[in-house]
Amino acid sequence: MNNYSLHKIREEYLNFFKEKNHLVRESFSLVPKNDKSLLLINAGMAPLKPYFIGTLEPPNKRMSTCQKCVRTGDIENVGKTDRHGTFFEMLGNFSFGDYFKTEAIDWAWEFMTEVLKISKDKLWVSVYLDDDDAYKIWNEKIGVSKDRIVRLGKEDNFWEMEVGPCGPCSEIYIDRGEKYSCGDEDCKPGCECDRYVEVWNLVFSQYDKDEKGNYNPLPNPNIDTGMGLERITAVLNDANNIFEIEPIITIINEVEKTANVKYGEDKKTDVSIRVITDHIRAMTFLVCDGVIPSNEGRGYVLRRVIRRASRHGKLLGIKGNFLNRLVDSVIDNWKEFYNELDDMKGQIKKIIKIEEEKFEETIDQGIEILKSYINEMKSNNETTLKGEKAFKLYDTYGFPLDLTKEILEDEDLKVDEEQFNKEMESQRNRARSARSSDGIEAWDANKSLDLDVGIKTEFEGYDKLSSQSKVLAIIKESQSIEKLSENEEGYIILDNTPFYGESGGQIGDKGTIENKYFTGSVYDTKRNNDRFLHLVKVNSGEIRVGDQVNALVDKSIRSDIARNHSATHLLHKALKEVIGEHVNQAGSLVTEDRLRFDFTHFEALTKEQVNEIEKVVNKQIFDSLQVEVLETSIDEAKQMGATALFDEKYGEKVRLVKIGDYSMELCGGTHINNVSQIGMFKIIGESGIASGVRRIEAVTGRKLYNMINEMENEINSIATILKTNKDNFIEKAKSTINEVKTLEKEIDMLKSKLANSKIDDLLKEVYKVDGINIITKKIDGMDIDGLRQLGDKLKDKTDNIVVVLGTEKDNKVNFIATATQDAVKEGIHCGNIIREVAKTTGGGGGGRPNMAQAGGKDPAKIQEALNKVKELVKEQLNK
Repeated sequence: MNNYSLHKIREEYLNFFKEKNHLVRESFSLVPKNDKSLLLINAGMAPLKPYFIGTLEPPNKRMSTCQKCVRTGDIENVGKTDRHGTFFEMLGNFSFGDYFKTEAIDWAWEFMTEVLKISKDKLWVSVYLDDDDAYKIWNEKIGVSKDRIVRLGKEDNFWEMEVGPCGPCSEIYIDRGEKYSCGDEDCKPGCECDRYVEVWNLVFSQYDKDEKGNYNPLPNPNIDTGMGLERITAVLNDANNIFEIEPIITIINEVEKTANVKYGEDKKTDVSIRVITDHIRAMTFLVCDGVIPSNEGRGYVLRRVIRRASRHGKLLGIKGNFLNRLVDSVIDNWKEFYNELDDMKGQIKKIIKIEEEKFEETIDQGIEILKSYINEMKSNNETTLKGEKAFKLYDTYGFPLDLTKEILEDEDLKVDEEQFNKEMESQRNRARSARSSDGIEAWDANKSLDLDVGIKTEFEGYDKLSSQSKVLAIIKESQSIEKLSENEEGYIILDNTPFYGESGGQIGDKGTIENKYFTGSVYDTKRNNDRFLHLVKVNSGEIRVGDQVNALVDKSIRSDIARNHSATHLLHKALKEVIGEHVNQAGSLVTEDRLRFDFTHFEALTKEQVNEIEKVVNKQIFDSLQVEVLETSIDEAKQMGATALFDEKYGEKVRLVKIGDYSMELCGGTHINNVSQIGMFKIIGESGIASGVRRIEAVTGRKLYNMINEMENEINSIATILKTNKDNFIEKAKSTINEVKTLEKEIDMLKSKLANSKIDDLLKEVYKVDGINIITKKIDGMDIDGLRQLGDKLKDKTDNIVVVLGTEKDNKVNFIATATQDAVKEGIHCGNIIREVAKTTGGGGGGRPNMAQAGGKDPAKIQEALNKVKELVKEQLNK
């Protein structure tokens, strides 16, 4: 056998199929495009599914790839076994209605025996038990003897996922020799031992499995093959496992150096080394493909991988953050084939470092608490951690459940997951209840209404702002009624409307509905499936079901909303340009006053980035890009490269909003005709709203114009106060601040002199309690800073002293207490003294044994409060 390295096998494989007229394509992203059935790409054929089922035309009927894949279903076994990994590369050759079983089998045999030089005597094959065609090809055409062809059942030799292309398959096995055998005389492919290793799966895709489990024949049978790159490399090099091959072994070497341990000397240590080695590849490629750590979806997969690796680093004794440094080893060894790794290096390391730092803040505390739970369980002979405790770790300390489970498993313990889930649901219910009590969840326009199914609204608002309409229904307090009278409010459903119903982040239109017997103001418009509900307050007359009305949208408000909506599209594109392609929309709000855009990103934007985003958006506005709205199919829109929220439900026809050659998004909202109508764009806020999600708020058009006017008025007012003009007010403000600082220094000096002048008089008032010197005094007109200075000076003048001072200034009560170290050693605690003193005046406070301060509310009781000090000191000394 040729003991090729991993990179060499990849190169040989792709070149081989290129010579067989296959289009060799670079790996697709780990993030599925337009496929809701997958969280992450987990097989070589997954990105090609549309070509297999015929929804998209393939660029070539023959293709070959080396596809990046991530699977986390067996993540707990990673590092413990020789074969499990979260990240791997899958070699594959594919036919979309071109060649079928004969060519697929023939070329697979040719590659194995002539390119990799694997002895034919070492090769075995399996076929699906009913697949006589494949059996004949292997036996009669290729020449594999019957005793080396094994028929296996559906579990082993029928490839399928939950839905999608599937069919019988044939697998190629390599016999690794008797030293890996279980010893059974009947040992052959299908046995659980490590002698026969399956390296290549040839799937003959003849069916498309639907969601009901039906196997529908494909119009043209396809070929889908998969060979794990790491596994075939390990077999060719006779390595013990997928971790001990080039270049993966170089990562192990880096982990050894970082942890100062030796691989191969301790089984438990080896598990941690392999976990880190596997996970560092997974996290590097995931971040490179735009995944951001979060608490759900693929972001949670990444977070879990990073945190597992970080924890295993701690088990190896690694102090502090280390994962971002190991990223270099991955990039250096894979960048030749995946050059995007090098391009994204800085960002990859930054995201991983930030996530590891976040975990660092919680893991130590969480582990200590979990250890205490474990000790308690063992002392009580318990084997299951209560779900409430696991939930407290999660909810209070950010400690993930899977990490709790993993640590417990190391101790042969488990967690009550059912109770944990109940606690989680209770928390959700409390949150929902809180929202409801706050009035946030009022009547929901999206809930089912008891109306005739024929009551629907036709929306005409893209092209016009007024319409002649008929009242189909009236809703008040969730009930269908016949009329609304003067000063009453309710929802009116029309047969057609120019009013846009709230959806896609854009608020509903406002305006009026009227006829000669009635006038009503529309305060909001919502959607209920195919119905538009207009929230109307009747100003005069009454409106009845069946009435004909004029529906008039407020043009100025609609225009302001449209400006902000088009600006949102420009902002989305600008964020991708300035911050990176990993940015994706996570929510939005478009009103007449402002726009709000939530997006995936791992850290706060810098001032420079915010300025650059503004600059990019305004450039498009000043370039007067035309806004074009097209109606097309969802598949055509995707082929054109449109940005969309592909988790959203889209109909057969979609609206594609195209802004020049700059932006192209699927959108059902209303827009302006040319972005120059936006006027100008200004970001007024940038903040974080969740882990991995940031928010930008911005204004445009008239709102921005009004804001500029308000700012100018404020500047003029400030200039007037500073007795200067607006052109000079900044310099005047600076000089005024400097003057204030000079005066504050003079005041501090006067305070110090004032304190010094009182020291001698106060020292004459010292009295003793059980050997402790005490001074208590009310000082009029002094602030808390002056009081502290005076207390410190008194303390410096006398040994073994407690000083408690009170003051009233500007109708505010303040106390300080200070004590020398020798007094503290005797049992004095200023924090406890000041707390009780302040209570007398209706206040509170506390502090350290040698220094504390407090506030109060009743100046008349200052002296009464100070009189308590003597008894408080006595109590402390007696203790």
